[in-house]
Amino acid sequence: MNFEVLAPAGSMESLIAGVRSGANAIYLGGKSFNARRNAGNFDNEELKRAVEYCHSHGVKVYLTLNILVRDDEMENAYNTVRDALLCGVDAFIVQDIGVAKMIREHFQNARLHGSTQMSIMTPSGAKAAKEMGFSRIVLPREMSLEEIKEIRESTDLELELFVHGALCMSVSGQCYLSSVIGSRSGNRGLCAQPCRLPFTAGGNATHALSLKDLSLIGELDKLDGITSLKIEGRMKRPEYVSAAVSAVKKAIDGEYSSSDEFMLRSVFSRSGFTNGYLNSKLGKNMFGTRQKEDVVAANNVLKEIARNYEKETPLIPLDISFTCRDNEKAVLIAKSDKKEVTVIGDVPEKAINKPMSEESLKERLSKFGGTQYFSKNIEINLDDGLILPASKINEMRRNAVSKLDEQEKIELQYKPFNVFLPKYNQPDKPYAMASFSNASQIPDNHPFERVFIPVNSSLEDFVDNRAGVVLPRGLFGIERELKIRLEKLKKAGVNKALCGNIGSYTLCKDMGFEVYGDFGLNVFNSLSANQIDHPILSFELMQSQINNINARGKGMIVYGYLPLMLNRNCPVKNDIGCFECDKHGRLTDRKGMEFPVMCSDFPCVELLNCHPLYMLDRFDEVKTDFIHFYFSIESKKQVEKVIALYENREKPDFKYTRGLYQRGTL
Repeated sequence: MNFEVLAPAGSMESLIAGVRSGANAIYLGGKSFNARRNAGNFDNEELKRAVEYCHSHGVKVYLTLNILVRDDEMENAYNTVRDALLCGVDAFIVQDIGVAKMIREHFQNARLHGSTQMSIMTPSGAKAAKEMGFSRIVLPREMSLEEIKEIRESTDLELELFVHGALCMSVSGQCYLSSVIGSRSGNRGLCAQPCRLPFTAGGNATHALSLKDLSLIGELDKLDGITSLKIEGRMKRPEYVSAAVSAVKKAIDGEYSSSDEFMLRSVFSRSGFTNGYLNSKLGKNMFGTRQKEDVVAANNVLKEIARNYEKETPLIPLDISFTCRDNEKAVLIAKSDKKEVTVIGDVPEKAINKPMSEESLKERLSKFGGTQYFSKNIEINLDDGLILPASKINEMRRNAVSKLDEQEKIELQYKPFNVFLPKYNQPDKPYAMASFSNASQIPDNHPFERVFIPVNSSLEDFVDNRAGVVLPRGLFGIERELKIRLEKLKKAGVNKALCGNIGSYTLCKDMGFEVYGDFGLNVFNSLSANQIDHPILSFELMQSQINNINARGKGMIVYGYLPLMLNRNCPVKNDIGCFECDKHGRLTDRKGMEFPVMCSDFPCVELLNCHPLYMLDRFDEVKTDFIHFYFSIESKKQVEKVIALYENREKPDFKYTRGLYQRGTL
């Protein structure tokens, strides 16, 4: 098996542990713009040292820029990319399509890896990523073998897959729980992990959203077509990184054993591991929490693991040839497997007292401490009775090192920061549109210029010429059947589609639909908004930030039970079963707050906020082309009530929230 082993590094200590344990690549974050902002991370000087160290060992370095970026942060993001490229970073892991566009337009030789936060789970999603300039995509953790195979057969992009580490309950990039209830956004790198807190559906489960850690290390032989095996853990200690990398390397070589798994479980686990969604078997055995015995077990193995990476692995070997002839300039040739340099020195003098010897020259020419090189073989060609000052010999050796390092550097080609955007012309009044979880919710008379209903609705439900189709965000394994369904709808006259996934967005665009970008695309800045038709901007933005986004056709959600998590594994089903739920499931948190769980005919269910977002009495402050109503669990009567409140500009008599539009999120 030929895989890249990709290790996490939240500190220099973890990076060294990963490299010494056999990682082929390291991913790490700068001090900002990454999804683990609470890790130690690396400033510019630390990043330079990290890259130099990794490259000296033949290890690549990928910098995480995997968060959503505001307009006022875009120039700083540009500076981060430029500085990282000057340090020699090999690639950037990116979530925000606006950031990807900025990098693509300003940095000619930058490599882009599509973060798992992009939710690329279909062939159409892979196609979109390639068109946006990505060379690799990081697949969601929620994918099965068959779904991975479908993408592999559809694209020549490199595929990266998490094989060990923490497993989130939500589909990657589609979790807003931390931001909405705690003002700390996972899409901004500050997830507070509220899913690890107590939640129950009324059964025996006390932590209905807490999954065990993922481990696919024993199943690597099934991962045909995967380029990179990724280990999660930039918040973890060096011993964890070392243990995980060593285990993956052993598995690749067919040497992984129960003792290795025991070591992994001891260093960190939540009551053991799960293989997640790989074999399409979901259930209670996937859930777990960190127990006291898990902590105690770690204490027993940390010192043993640390001993495994104490010793430095060999650096780059050099063959040295040094020639010093009478009346000729001295010549030093340094050669590695891939590079060769020649340094010309001074003409030697006749020795008055003690001439140079082969032994003294070999000693001086072997001093490569503090560099990535060491002398493997040294050949001396020396005439008798000659002398060169020691400073001149040292200078020749240092020049050789500089020339070798220069051959590694890639000329940085970049344009000064400049973002051109078309001027936004605000309409006199935003029009209203709405999406519904089913057609029966739609009143006979409504004020919406656009109406979107699920793709699996009957053809009779689309009789209104304002009606379009809303695509599910969780597209796992259903793209083929979606395409067939969309073809039927197109023939029946349906020509509008609301898409919250880059895969469905691309699919519908290719099929000729007029596409509206839903909130799941996480459009967060003007650059991303200008790449999407009719984008519903992220509800993690503040109202003032939405107003200032410069993009034609933009919209925002002004009403609805905000979706907090898109889950492939239903927490209610696992706790009390589908019969008891009857599609009216709820989770209750430790404070007694109830969160509706909305069922679906598609592979995922939705965890909704306990109170609806309500901005209908203040939407006159909105500077967008349209406002969007997100109807989910409401009855037809409740929908009619909301419409009446909107038409009368009234405050409701039920509990509501302003979401993040006023208070914002970190």
